[in-house]
Amino acid sequence: METTKLSTKGQVILPKTIRDAHRWNPGTEFQVQEVHDGVLLRPVKLFPPARFEEVAGCLHYTGRPKTVEDMRRAIAKEVKRRHARGRY
Repeated sequence: METTKLSTKGQVILPKTIRDAHRWNPGTEFQVQEVHDGVLLRPVKLFPPARFEEVAGCLHYTGRPKTVEDMRRAIAKEVKRRHARGRY
């Protein structure tokens, strides 16, 4: 078990092992809930849950339909572009 201190500004540093394990990066927002024996932190979900029916068709496309081969070529092109920039 690790420990931390409350700063004079009311800030608490979460240990790096915990931040890494949960993939919490700077800027992660938390809900703070008081419980009977302490405080509970829960990361705020970026988007509320949605059903497929609520989002299907929200991105309209008016061009000709893309084939699977069109999509494969586009993905390969983007991978090559990112490799060239040193992203991967």
